[in-house]
Amino acid sequence: MSRFDAWAHCPVCAGPLTAGDDGAARRCLACGFAVYDNPSPTASALVLRDGLLLLTRRAREPFAGWWDLPGGFMEPMESPPDAVRRELLEETGLVVEVGDLVGIFPDQYADIAPTLNLFYAARVTGGSERPDDDVSEIAWRPPLDVDPGTLAFACCRQALAALTGRS
Repeated sequence: MSRFDAWAHCPVCAGPLTAGDDGAARRCLACGFAVYDNPSPTASALVLRDGLLLLTRRAREPFAGWWDLPGGFMEPMESPPDAVRRELLEETGLVVEVGDLVGIFPDQYADIAPTLNLFYAARVTGGSERPDDDVSEIAWRPPLDVDPGTLAFACCRQALAALTGRS
């Protein structure tokens, strides 16, 4: 199911929307406005310190209470490394230096929004740990001790596998 399946009316002219036949998720019959079901980009980090991986426990749905890798949705015109730095500071209070791209993994957010998730290596350069309202707990674990089944999203499990070399 697409996140646009529930849309019945055009946000521009309020005309009826129909399934697009040219790659659009929905198209307005009155004004021609097209809505595309493109994935939303996210940027996250695999932060290692003294051989330990930074994990955050989700405070909100979806997957409240599950472990996550810190990161989030990119803002318009924001570069992925800038998004990583912003999200890490917001969620954990930590300042990070963004390193190499670890991988890009498609996923779903809350079963309705497709996402394209970029994961970067990162290291802490400053700040002090303080979870925000999206994070209930911050933890550091040996990467090989992290149970992939405790991670909220498939993309996080894929990023952990890329880091550890295990499937």
